Amino acid sequence: MSKPLSVIFYWHMHQPFYCEADTGNYHLPWVYLHAMKDYTDMAEILSQLPRAKAVINYVPSLTAQIEDYAAHLREFLNGDTKTLNDPLLAALAHKSGEYSKSEREYLLEACFRLNHERNMHRYPAYSRLWNLAEHAKGHEGLNYLGDSFFSDLVTWYHLAWLGETVRSRNFVARRLIEKARDFSYQDRRDLLTLITTLLSDIPATHRRLVEAGKIELTTTPYAHPIIPLMLDFNTARETVQDALIPNEPYPGGRERALDHIDLARQSHEKLFGHTPSGCWPAEGAVSEETLKLLGGSGFQWCATGEAVLHHSLKYNLREQQGNRDLYHPWLVGEGEEEITCFFRDDHLSDLLGFEYSRWNMQDAINNFMHELALIRHRTKGMDAPVVSIIMDGENAWEHYHENALPFLTNLYQSIIEHDEYELTTFSEYLGQSKATEKLDHLVPGSWVYGNLSTWIGDHAKTRGWELLIEAKKAYDIHIGELTPAQQEEANEQLRICEGSDWCWWFGDYNPGAVVRDFDQLYRRHLRKLHQLLGSPVPPSLQETISTGGGDAEGGGTMRRGGADS
Repeated sequence: MSKPLSVIFYWHMHQPFYCEADTGNYHLPWVYLHAMKDYTDMAEILSQLPRAKAVINYVPSLTAQIEDYAAHLREFLNGDTKTLNDPLLAALAHKSGEYSKSEREYLLEACFRLNHERNMHRYPAYSRLWNLAEHAKGHEGLNYLGDSFFSDLVTWYHLAWLGETVRSRNFVARRLIEKARDFSYQDRRDLLTLITTLLSDIPATHRRLVEAGKIELTTTPYAHPIIPLMLDFNTARETVQDALIPNEPYPGGRERALDHIDLARQSHEKLFGHTPSGCWPAEGAVSEETLKLLGGSGFQWCATGEAVLHHSLKYNLREQQGNRDLYHPWLVGEGEEEITCFFRDDHLSDLLGFEYSRWNMQDAINNFMHELALIRHRTKGMDAPVVSIIMDGENAWEHYHENALPFLTNLYQSIIEHDEYELTTFSEYLGQSKATEKLDHLVPGSWVYGNLSTWIGDHAKTRGWELLIEAKKAYDIHIGELTPAQQEEANEQLRICEGSDWCWWFGDYNPGAVVRDFDQLYRRHLRKLHQLLGSPVPPSLQETISTGGGDAEGGGTMRRGGADS
């Protein structure tokens, strides 16, 4: 008799560095908005459900920014500073409630960036603001929208971005939603205080969940770098033979990868109070050399995409009737560098990420349970079958009714109540069932299509790497000329430039406005690195890398695991 099917939900929380290198202001607000909505809701759902368990991954580039936001907000509320380094929060905190022409234009662009059906039109007062703005735009009458319109608009934007658990249970949130309009400075300050509390509470809340055995917390190398490419650009060609790659390797890639890995472990321990056992390599991007570094650094397990296993075993697991190789972990490497690797179930993960938000809730849960039953049937007789559902823990939920609070609550509960399934974590699973199967060769790839084409291979993405190589050469030349404090500042700036998100967005399939934002941010960060090093800023950093112009599914923030999904 086999054990129950172990079901592991792995929620990946990640945002890149949005702070502008030259101004110190946040260019985009997604860190704090997702913190007060998705990170808050996810923790609260798990805390309220007996026997619910999950694994949550926090990337250090995200947690560093959450801490920075919380610290700035506390200083502002305490009167230690009169400014906030995020324009949206600054607009919310505007004491006089009077907005300049540029502030009004900014708020009209920024304060409707959310799911309109799910999170705007559900509130008649917010929907009314949208209709007024659309009418004014159509008649060139923006000047007729008064200051009260804009103070209400920025307030409603933040109310709509609150977690569903916060909106339903917090007194301040409920009072303001019921008030609906004519928000005073005190109203807005009360909301700002609530936001500050939500951000400040994230580390302690997650520590408590770990201590209660509800979650396992993991990390990713510090600034989310694609380590296989840092080590060897040729890894891209093992799955895409004609991938365009730079003519030279990334200088000192191994040392840079270890820097990100070591710093991630240190920052995780400092913030959450324990050393992480597991790791989600940025984008699940793996190679044998990458896993050697992770295993040698002390990680016991990591996870990646299903298609990496397809490529490594040289056949499609789903085309082999009765195949069960996706439903157990694999050992990779030798000796002290050996590490256990789990592989994502693309089908289940992509249903959650892209499909179920459009379904009737109960139909979606019934379908998920049916899919689990098929896996359970396939894995009958296995000693310890496990299915890994791994996905973006932030961007999917705004497309669900009430930020997926009813859906996730009922989904967890349905699994908990079924004798054939057991919610668990990766480390808890390995504490009871060690991996025994050895993977002879791991083909480099990521969770997206099982290859690395999302980050290298076309002109724009490869150009991004070439500019980084140029900056790293300048770093190697000049770093020794700096004081220790200057060296650390330059090192941190280099880490930011090595993050994966810049090349993720380059490409004509992504929306033009988003590509523009990331293109500008990336080149600003590279310019700042050269300036910190005392190195001449290359003229090439004035040139646009990518313009985008496509209409990627979900706005490009999420991808499906398989090209044919």
